[in-house]
Amino acid sequence: MHKLWASTYKEILLLTRDLGGLAVLFLMPLLLVITITTIQDSTFKTLETSKIPILLIDKDEGTVSESILANLDASDLFEVVKGTDEEKAQEHVQKGLYQLAIVIPQDLSKDLAQKVAENVENILSRFGMEEENIPLVRSKYKPKEVRLYFDPATQQSFKSSVRSNIDQMISKIESETIYKAFQEQLTDDESEVIFDTQHFITFREIDPSNNQKPVVPNSTQHNIPAWTLFAIFFIILPLGINMVNEKNQGTFVRLRTQPVPYATVLGGKTIVFLSVALVQFALMLLVGLYLFPLIGLPKLEIANKLPLLFVVAFFAGLAAVGLGLLLGTIAKTQEQSAPFAATFVVILAAIGGVWVPVFAMPKFMQTVSNLSPMNWGLNAFYDVFLRNVGFSDIIPELALLGGFFIVTTLIAIYYYARKNAV
Repeated sequence: MHKLWASTYKEILLLTRDLGGLAVLFLMPLLLVITITTIQDSTFKTLETSKIPILLIDKDEGTVSESILANLDASDLFEVVKGTDEEKAQEHVQKGLYQLAIVIPQDLSKDLAQKVAENVENILSRFGMEEENIPLVRSKYKPKEVRLYFDPATQQSFKSSVRSNIDQMISKIESETIYKAFQEQLTDDESEVIFDTQHFITFREIDPSNNQKPVVPNSTQHNIPAWTLFAIFFIILPLGINMVNEKNQGTFVRLRTQPVPYATVLGGKTIVFLSVALVQFALMLLVGLYLFPLIGLPKLEIANKLPLLFVVAFFAGLAAVGLGLLLGTIAKTQEQSAPFAATFVVILAAIGGVWVPVFAMPKFMQTVSNLSPMNWGLNAFYDVFLRNVGFSDIIPELALLGGFFIVTTLIAIYYYARKNAV
């Protein structure tokens, strides 16, 4: 135990004497999470408070175009700017001045009304007639198309959303036109309502955790877990550098002359850097709880989740320390350790879902993401933060993180023993 404490004290001295390393460990993660959360929260607020300007070229000037315009004006997403020239509208969209231009074809309202009236007459004429004697009547009206011009830089998700919304608007207009045509054929009293046009099928979003209204996660709830995990795994950079410096300064050579097992040396490093990870996590929570509300960001809601959150942070810290111990054992120079550590953390974060959600990745990358310890830690954090699960539900992720620490540490000990075998 005395040897373990001596190794731990040595690591504390090395760490506290490196002011630059302390800044990287504690200040940079805080600045990172504040910056990212501020940017994302500002983006969300901008989308909520501002509208996207779109061009509308109305060649129809009828009831259909009026209905489309009314629906677009009622939307919280779009600000409609009317235009007259389709070619100019296309040019403006191509240059990125507008993200979207909608062109309503000529005589759309007129042709739709006539097409519906034609179909209604054909249906009503079939009553009382034998089916085999009814000839198939081909409509003389060709389908109309509403043309959508999108900015080439527009994301596919935005395009799909707009197409879906416009398709719903057109379908609603067609249904109302059909009801109206039947109304005119079946009764002369325009004030009499014989068709209920109220939607029969509706949708309601329900949060599975409380069976009531949906809980919308804010930017803080997503960014605190993600970037805390990124900061925790970034400790492999100073840990690896410290181990390389000890090799170059002859510390490991002196340790070999003493009856100190390599596992004890690694144990001291584990205690110190695991403590660093937990302090990082505590600082992140304090920022989310007290600093974010002061600068206009959503407050982090942790309720009674604090013990479970620290359990997840503890195992995530173990996984990060294990990776750092392995890297520091294998690397021979700082030129090998520092760039590899920084790049590897970025790669783990990218495939682990810190930057891009895993569900948005291709199938192959979704499979690869399961290999990232950051993905395991992120899932555990999200389970506690957003899904309100209990300890038993996060045991699989904790087992993976703990197992990762054991495996990497054993590999480091084995590699050191083989390399220094007499």
